[in-house]
Amino acid sequence: MSIKHGLLALLRTEPKYGYQLRGEFEAATNSTWPLNIGQVYTTLTRLERDGLVQASAGQDDDGRSLYEITQAGRDELAKWFETPVTRESRPRDELAIKLALALAVPGIDVTAVLQRQRASTMQSMQELTRLKRGSRDGEISWLLVLESMIFGAEAEIRWLDHCESMLSRHRKTSTPVIHSEEDQQAEATR
Repeated sequence: MSIKHGLLALLRTEPKYGYQLRGEFEAATNSTWPLNIGQVYTTLTRLERDGLVQASAGQDDDGRSLYEITQAGRDELAKWFETPVTRESRPRDELAIKLALALAVPGIDVTAVLQRQRASTMQSMQELTRLKRGSRDGEISWLLVLESMIFGAEAEIRWLDHCESMLSRHRKTSTPVIHSEEDQQAEATR
């Protein structure tokens, strides 16, 4: 999800100021994606430049500038909600890149990297499961975020298991097995 679309969604009902948007964004995701207030105002500036929001004529009681969504912003938001998220549109997968580099760089124990990641992901999944058990039924938006994170962790663990299995098979097929002393001597003279 982009911050851009998150802010547009929050502005859909009424004008809001930056700190209010930040608070509502974090409340909607239960702070699983904490926002820096600088990110909020930088994004609002870009949205205003692109004609998707405008600083409304008014201010709140404390003198803070309010932003409101424009028709172009409503159209962009509707398009975003209607468009499925593809794997290609998500940020790069740092773990996949890390494993690819671990395989490419000599001296890295890839199995240890996989095992440390699995342990970390398992711990994270256990914490998320505890949070889910402690959630109230009325917190449906938070439960959806939690379950997405739990399912993501489960998928990551399955993928790590698959990676370890592939690595094991690759090592067996790419490294000749030498059984007898004669075979070892013959291999050494090649």
